[in-house]
Amino acid sequence: MTKKRTFEAALKELEEIVKQMESGDLCLEDAVKKYESGMKQSKYCLDLLDKTEKKISLLTKDNDGNVKEVPFKD
Repeated sequence: MTKKRTFEAALKELEEIVKQMESGDLCLEDAVKKYESGMKQSKYCLDLLDKTEKKISLLTKDNDGNVKEVPFKD
């Protein structure tokens, strides 16, 4: 069974990649590999945020000023 990766785990990995790249200790080849990996982590996080945003319900007021919940429409 494949364990689903969490947003927090992907973000932590991305932060570690950024630290490594900012250190200046990587050779060009390793820096490019880290960059590619970081871009994958970034895309995963952005995609997950986008999917989550679409699941969120919008709170709106009706004509009488009452707050009601309306599902988010694509």
